Amino acid sequence: MIKIDTDKLPRHIAIIMDGNGRWAEKHTMGRIRGHRKGAQAVRTVVRACREIGIPYLTLYAFSSENWERPAKEVQALMFLLEEYLDKELAELQKQEIRLTTIGEIDRLNPSVKEKLLQVKERTLKNDKMVLNLALSYGAQDEIILAVKKIIQDNKTGKIDIDQINKETFSHYLYTSGMPDPDLMIRTSGEYRISNFLLWQMAYTELYFTKVLWPDFTKEDLYKAIAGFQKRERRFGLTSAQIKEKM
Repeated sequence: MIKIDTDKLPRHIAIIMDGNGRWAEKHTMGRIRGHRKGAQAVRTVVRACREIGIPYLTLYAFSSENWERPAKEVQALMFLLEEYLDKELAELQKQEIRLTTIGEIDRLNPSVKEKLLQVKERTLKNDKMVLNLALSYGAQDEIILAVKKIIQDNKTGKIDIDQINKETFSHYLYTSGMPDPDLMIRTSGEYRISNFLLWQMAYTELYFTKVLWPDFTKEDLYKAIAGFQKRERRFGLTSAQIKEKM
């Protein structure tokens, strides 16, 4: 197993779980089998993050663009999500993991939304880790929604235009109260962020791997974290300035 420094872990890891369909094609299976296999990788990564002490994990589970996929596949994904919630609630409780979501969950199937709200409520007091699922999520829509909320609050006198800065804007996003991701992992060899946490990832370290999501293991997670720990995060400053702050 790859060694990592547990004193220098990212506070928040975000993952674009890509490659379920290609994994299925590679193994001459239907795409749904690929998604089911991908759910197993989710369990592996969540448990690994909890084990080493990652406070926040955000998984890009279903994008707003994914609604355009074939209806049969969308329905299967909703079923798998509901199945995952049923099976993993006990584990979330045992590991003291709180489930949260970002995105337009009102668009989800009623039964899925109901189950999701139930699990969120039942894990609300868990405080060892936050598992944040991005569902029916798109970052551009999130930013537009935040702007609309600010305009409305300005009209009602809740906020003055001169008060708006990066910090106040962040409070209007779905991720309000969460730290921005330190590390973003994308599997399957694609090199883009696909409308995912565009505002929040301004200074996130990006890690891309050719491993298909269903094949992503604990060791692959450690490899990504080890790579993150080798990087110098300057946030616009020089190396000399960073050293002075240490």
